[in-house]
Amino acid sequence: MWMLLNPKYNKIRVIMRRAAVAGAFYEGERTRLETQLRDCFSGVKREEKGNVLGAVVPHAGYMYSGGVAANVYAKLPIADVDTFVILGPNHQGIGSLVAVSADTWATPLGEVEVDRAFVDALPKRIIDMDETAHRYEHSIEVQLPFLQFLCDKPFRLVPICMSLSDEETAREVGEDLANTIAQFDKKIVVIASSDFTHYEPDRIAREKDEYVIEAITELDIGKFYNRIYERNVTACGVGPIAAMMHAAKKLGATQGELVKYATSGDITGDMSSVVGYGGIIIF
Repeated sequence: MWMLLNPKYNKIRVIMRRAAVAGAFYEGERTRLETQLRDCFSGVKREEKGNVLGAVVPHAGYMYSGGVAANVYAKLPIADVDTFVILGPNHQGIGSLVAVSADTWATPLGEVEVDRAFVDALPKRIIDMDETAHRYEHSIEVQLPFLQFLCDKPFRLVPICMSLSDEETAREVGEDLANTIAQFDKKIVVIASSDFTHYEPDRIAREKDEYVIEAITELDIGKFYNRIYERNVTACGVGPIAAMMHAAKKLGATQGELVKYATSGDITGDMSSVVGYGGIIIF
Protein backbone atom coordinates (compact mmCIF):
# COMPACT_ATOMS: atom_id res chain seq x y z
CA MET A 1 0.00 0.00 0.00
CA TRP A 2 1.40 3.39 -1.01
CA MET A 3 0.85 6.47 1.14
CA LEU A 4 1.57 10.15 0.56
CA LEU A 5 1.62 13.03 3.00
CA ASN A 6 -0.96 15.64 2.03
CA PRO A 7 0.72 18.93 3.02
CA LYS A 8 -2.58 20.84 2.99
CA TYR A 9 -4.03 18.77 5.81
CA ASN A 10 -0.84 17.17 7.15
CA LYS A 11 -2.50 13.78 6.83
CA ILE A 12 -1.55 10.50 5.20
CA ARG A 13 -3.38 9.79 1.93
CA VAL A 14 -3.64 6.12 0.94
CA ILE A 15 -2.97 5.35 -2.73
CA MET A 16 -5.49 2.72 -3.78
CA ARG A 17 -6.99 1.47 -7.03
CA ARG A 18 -10.63 0.92 -6.04
CA ALA A 19 -12.75 -1.74 -7.71
CA ALA A 20 -14.44 -0.22 -10.76
CA VAL A 21 -16.78 -3.04 -11.81
CA ALA A 22 -17.70 -4.77 -8.54
CA GLY A 23 -21.46 -5.12 -8.49
CA ALA A 24 -21.53 -5.21 -12.30
CA PHE A 25 -19.16 -7.82 -13.74
CA TYR A 26 -19.14 -9.70 -10.44
CA GLU A 27 -20.85 -9.48 -7.07
CA GLY A 28 -19.94 -6.40 -5.08
CA GLU A 29 -20.30 -7.83 -1.57
CA ARG A 30 -17.79 -10.27 -0.11
CA THR A 31 -20.14 -13.10 0.90
CA ARG A 32 -22.10 -12.99 -2.35
CA LEU A 33 -18.86 -12.86 -4.35
CA GLU A 34 -17.49 -15.90 -2.54
CA THR A 35 -20.72 -17.76 -3.34
CA GLN A 36 -20.46 -16.69 -6.97
CA LEU A 37 -16.86 -17.92 -7.17
CA ARG A 38 -17.79 -21.26 -5.60
CA ASP A 39 -20.40 -21.60 -8.33
CA CYS A 40 -17.77 -20.84 -10.98
CA PHE A 41 -15.53 -23.60 -9.60
CA SER A 42 -18.39 -26.08 -9.16
CA GLY A 43 -17.46 -29.31 -10.92
CA VAL A 44 -14.00 -27.98 -11.80
CA LYS A 45 -11.16 -30.29 -10.77
CA ARG A 46 -8.01 -28.70 -9.34
CA GLU A 47 -5.10 -30.11 -11.33
CA GLU A 48 -2.24 -27.70 -10.80
CA LYS A 49 0.57 -27.81 -13.35
CA GLY A 50 3.83 -26.57 -11.91
CA ASN A 51 5.40 -25.75 -15.27
CA VAL A 52 2.78 -23.19 -16.38
CA LEU A 53 4.41 -19.93 -17.46
CA GLY A 54 1.45 -18.15 -19.01
CA ALA A 55 -2.28 -18.26 -19.61
CA VAL A 56 -5.16 -16.70 -21.49
CA VAL A 57 -8.27 -16.02 -19.37
CA PRO A 58 -11.55 -14.31 -20.36
CA HIS A 59 -12.78 -11.17 -18.64
CA ALA A 60 -16.53 -10.95 -19.21
CA GLY A 61 -19.13 -10.93 -16.46
CA TYR A 62 -18.76 -13.99 -14.26
CA MET A 63 -22.17 -15.35 -15.28
CA TYR A 64 -20.88 -15.63 -18.85
CA SER A 65 -17.18 -16.48 -18.65
CA GLY A 66 -16.59 -17.36 -15.00
CA GLY A 67 -16.67 -21.10 -15.66
CA VAL A 68 -14.01 -20.83 -18.36
CA ALA A 69 -11.84 -18.65 -16.14
CA ALA A 70 -12.19 -21.06 -13.21
CA ASN A 71 -10.98 -23.95 -15.37
CA VAL A 72 -7.79 -22.03 -16.15
CA TYR A 73 -7.12 -20.98 -12.57
CA ALA A 74 -7.64 -24.57 -11.43
CA LYS A 75 -4.59 -25.49 -13.56
CA LEU A 76 -2.25 -22.79 -12.27
CA PRO A 77 0.31 -23.62 -9.57
CA ILE A 78 -1.32 -21.07 -7.28
CA ALA A 79 0.50 -22.06 -4.09
CA ASP A 80 3.92 -21.66 -5.74
CA VAL A 81 3.37 -18.35 -7.53
CA ASP A 82 4.76 -15.21 -5.92
CA THR A 83 3.69 -12.69 -8.55
CA PHE A 84 1.08 -12.64 -11.30
CA VAL A 85 1.75 -10.33 -14.24
CA ILE A 86 -1.68 -9.59 -15.74
CA LEU A 87 -1.87 -8.01 -19.18
CA GLY A 88 -5.21 -6.59 -20.25
CA PRO A 89 -6.55 -4.51 -23.13
CA ASN A 90 -7.52 -0.91 -22.51
CA HIS A 91 -11.20 -0.80 -23.50
CA GLN A 92 -11.57 2.78 -22.25
CA GLY A 93 -8.81 4.36 -24.35
CA ILE A 94 -7.65 6.44 -21.38
CA GLY A 95 -4.06 7.06 -20.31
CA SER A 96 -0.74 5.83 -21.66
CA LEU A 97 -0.78 3.34 -24.52
CA VAL A 98 1.06 0.72 -22.44
CA ALA A 99 0.72 1.37 -18.73
CA VAL A 100 1.69 -0.36 -15.51
CA SER A 101 0.05 0.47 -12.19
CA ALA A 102 1.90 0.74 -8.87
CA ASP A 103 -1.14 1.28 -6.65
CA THR A 104 -2.55 -1.31 -4.28
CA TRP A 105 -5.67 -2.86 -5.85
CA ALA A 106 -8.86 -3.49 -3.87
CA THR A 107 -11.73 -5.90 -4.48
CA PRO A 108 -14.54 -7.04 -2.16
CA LEU A 109 -12.20 -9.87 -1.09
CA GLY A 110 -9.47 -7.53 0.12
CA GLU A 111 -6.37 -5.77 -1.12
CA VAL A 112 -3.61 -6.94 -3.49
CA GLU A 113 -0.26 -5.18 -3.46
CA VAL A 114 1.72 -4.54 -6.61
CA ASP A 115 5.18 -6.10 -6.86
CA ARG A 116 6.96 -2.78 -6.68
CA ALA A 117 10.42 -4.31 -7.06
CA PHE A 118 9.32 -5.85 -10.36
CA VAL A 119 7.70 -2.61 -11.54
CA ASP A 120 10.86 -0.68 -10.67
CA ALA A 121 12.96 -3.20 -12.60
CA LEU A 122 10.97 -2.84 -15.82
CA PRO A 123 13.04 -1.02 -18.48
CA LYS A 124 10.22 1.55 -19.10
CA ARG A 125 11.22 1.82 -22.76
CA ILE A 126 7.61 1.20 -23.79
CA ILE A 127 5.76 0.55 -20.53
CA ASP A 128 4.83 3.77 -18.73
CA MET A 129 3.76 4.04 -15.11
CA ASP A 130 0.27 5.52 -15.37
CA GLU A 131 -2.66 4.96 -13.02
CA THR A 132 -5.25 6.71 -15.21
CA ALA A 133 -5.15 3.90 -17.78
CA HIS A 134 -6.32 1.46 -15.09
CA ARG A 135 -8.89 3.53 -13.26
CA TYR A 136 -12.02 2.30 -15.06
CA GLU A 137 -10.67 -0.72 -16.96
CA HIS A 138 -12.19 -4.10 -16.06
CA SER A 139 -9.97 -6.59 -17.89
CA ILE A 140 -7.38 -6.92 -15.13
CA GLU A 141 -9.64 -6.27 -12.16
CA VAL A 142 -11.98 -9.19 -12.86
CA GLN A 143 -9.08 -11.66 -12.62
CA LEU A 144 -8.16 -10.75 -9.05
CA PRO A 145 -11.08 -12.31 -7.14
CA PHE A 146 -10.32 -15.70 -8.71
CA LEU A 147 -6.76 -15.51 -7.41
CA GLN A 148 -7.83 -14.18 -4.01
CA PHE A 149 -10.37 -16.97 -3.71
CA LEU A 150 -7.78 -19.69 -4.37
CA CYS A 151 -4.66 -18.28 -2.73
CA ASP A 152 -3.95 -19.23 0.86
CA LYS A 153 -0.99 -16.85 1.02
CA PRO A 154 -0.48 -13.27 -0.14
CA PHE A 155 0.54 -12.82 -3.76
CA ARG A 156 1.65 -9.75 -5.65
CA LEU A 157 0.42 -8.24 -8.86
CA VAL A 158 1.93 -6.50 -11.89
CA PRO A 159 -1.00 -4.99 -13.84
CA ILE A 160 -0.23 -3.81 -17.38
CA CYS A 161 -2.91 -2.24 -19.55
CA MET A 162 -2.38 -2.13 -23.35
CA SER A 163 -4.12 0.13 -25.86
CA LEU A 164 -1.79 -1.03 -28.65
CA SER A 165 -2.10 -4.51 -30.16
CA ASP A 166 0.41 -4.47 -33.04
CA GLU A 167 3.03 -7.19 -33.25
CA GLU A 168 6.01 -4.91 -32.65
CA THR A 169 4.56 -3.47 -29.44
CA ALA A 170 3.64 -6.95 -28.22
CA ARG A 171 7.16 -8.19 -28.92
CA GLU A 172 8.75 -5.31 -26.99
CA VAL A 173 6.42 -5.74 -24.02
CA GLY A 174 6.97 -9.51 -23.99
CA GLU A 175 10.75 -9.15 -24.15
CA ASP A 176 10.79 -6.56 -21.37
CA LEU A 177 8.68 -8.85 -19.20
CA ALA A 178 10.82 -11.93 -19.87
CA ASN A 179 14.05 -10.03 -19.19
CA THR A 180 12.65 -8.63 -15.95
CA ILE A 181 11.28 -11.99 -14.79
CA ALA A 182 14.74 -13.51 -15.34
CA GLN A 183 16.18 -11.07 -12.79
CA PHE A 184 14.10 -12.51 -9.92
CA ASP A 185 14.42 -15.78 -8.06
CA LYS A 186 10.69 -16.37 -7.68
CA LYS A 187 7.78 -17.97 -9.50
CA ILE A 188 6.01 -15.55 -11.84
CA VAL A 189 3.11 -16.37 -14.18
CA VAL A 190 1.99 -14.07 -17.01
CA ILE A 191 -1.76 -13.92 -17.64
CA ALA A 192 -3.30 -12.38 -20.77
CA SER A 193 -6.86 -11.22 -20.16
CA SER A 194 -8.92 -11.50 -23.34
CA ASP A 195 -12.24 -12.52 -24.80
CA PHE A 196 -12.35 -13.84 -28.37
CA THR A 197 -14.88 -13.28 -31.16
CA HIS A 198 -17.54 -10.66 -30.40
CA TYR A 199 -21.17 -10.57 -31.55
CA GLU A 200 -21.26 -13.15 -34.31
CA PRO A 201 -23.37 -16.30 -34.67
CA ASP A 202 -22.21 -19.12 -32.39
CA ARG A 203 -21.07 -21.40 -35.23
CA ILE A 204 -18.96 -18.68 -36.85
CA ALA A 205 -17.48 -17.56 -33.53
CA ARG A 206 -16.43 -21.10 -32.70
CA GLU A 207 -14.84 -21.64 -36.12
CA LYS A 208 -12.90 -18.38 -35.99
CA ASP A 209 -11.76 -18.84 -32.41
CA GLU A 210 -10.67 -22.44 -32.94
CA TYR A 211 -8.54 -21.27 -35.86
CA VAL A 212 -6.82 -18.59 -33.77
CA ILE A 213 -6.50 -20.68 -30.60
CA GLU A 214 -4.65 -23.37 -32.55
CA ALA A 215 -1.92 -20.82 -33.32
CA ILE A 216 -1.75 -19.82 -29.65
CA THR A 217 -1.31 -23.41 -28.49
CA GLU A 218 1.47 -23.79 -31.06
CA LEU A 219 3.09 -20.59 -29.71
CA ASP A 220 3.32 -19.40 -33.31
CA ILE A 221 2.99 -15.64 -32.95
CA GLY A 222 3.25 -14.90 -36.66
CA LYS A 223 0.50 -17.40 -37.43
CA PHE A 224 -1.58 -15.95 -34.60
CA TYR A 225 -1.50 -12.46 -36.15
CA ASN A 226 -2.03 -13.78 -39.67
CA ARG A 227 -5.12 -15.69 -38.60
CA ILE A 228 -6.50 -12.74 -36.62
CA TYR A 229 -6.27 -10.56 -39.75
CA GLU A 230 -7.27 -13.27 -42.22
CA ARG A 231 -10.57 -14.04 -40.49
CA ASN A 232 -11.08 -10.57 -38.96
CA VAL A 233 -11.27 -12.10 -35.50
CA THR A 234 -12.52 -9.53 -33.00
CA ALA A 235 -10.59 -10.73 -29.95
CA CYS A 236 -10.07 -7.71 -27.69
CA GLY A 237 -6.78 -8.80 -26.12
CA VAL A 238 -4.63 -9.50 -29.18
CA GLY A 239 -1.73 -7.42 -27.86
CA PRO A 240 -1.80 -8.92 -24.34
CA ILE A 241 -2.01 -12.47 -25.75
CA ALA A 242 0.93 -11.91 -28.10
CA ALA A 243 3.02 -10.19 -25.41
CA MET A 244 2.36 -13.12 -23.05
CA MET A 245 3.37 -15.56 -25.80
CA HIS A 246 6.62 -13.67 -26.47
CA ALA A 247 7.48 -13.63 -22.75
CA ALA A 248 6.60 -17.29 -22.20
CA LYS A 249 8.59 -18.45 -25.24
CA LYS A 250 11.65 -16.51 -24.12
CA LEU A 251 11.33 -18.11 -20.68
CA GLY A 252 11.27 -21.61 -22.19
CA ALA A 253 7.63 -22.40 -22.97
CA THR A 254 7.14 -24.75 -25.92
CA GLN A 255 3.40 -25.36 -26.15
CA GLY A 256 -0.07 -24.42 -25.01
CA GLU A 257 -3.25 -26.26 -24.15
CA LEU A 258 -6.87 -25.23 -24.56
CA VAL A 259 -8.43 -25.91 -21.17
CA LYS A 260 -12.00 -24.86 -21.96
CA TYR A 261 -13.94 -22.95 -24.58
CA ALA A 262 -17.49 -21.60 -24.39
CA THR A 263 -19.61 -18.79 -25.75
CA SER A 264 -22.16 -16.53 -24.14
CA GLY A 265 -24.77 -18.53 -26.03
CA ASP A 266 -24.07 -21.49 -23.77
CA ILE A 267 -25.47 -19.39 -20.93
CA THR A 268 -28.16 -17.29 -22.60
CA GLY A 269 -29.34 -19.80 -25.21
CA ASP A 270 -29.14 -17.06 -27.85
CA MET A 271 -26.84 -18.40 -30.56
CA SER A 272 -27.47 -15.56 -33.04
CA SER A 273 -24.89 -13.18 -31.56
CA VAL A 274 -22.34 -14.43 -29.04
CA VAL A 275 -18.97 -13.67 -27.47
CA GLY A 276 -16.35 -16.42 -27.38
CA TYR A 277 -14.32 -17.30 -24.28
CA GLY A 278 -11.16 -19.39 -24.46
CA GLY A 279 -9.13 -20.57 -21.47
CA ILE A 280 -5.55 -21.55 -22.36
CA ILE A 281 -2.44 -22.46 -20.40
CA ILE A 282 1.14 -22.10 -21.74
CA PHE A 283 4.02 -24.27 -20.52
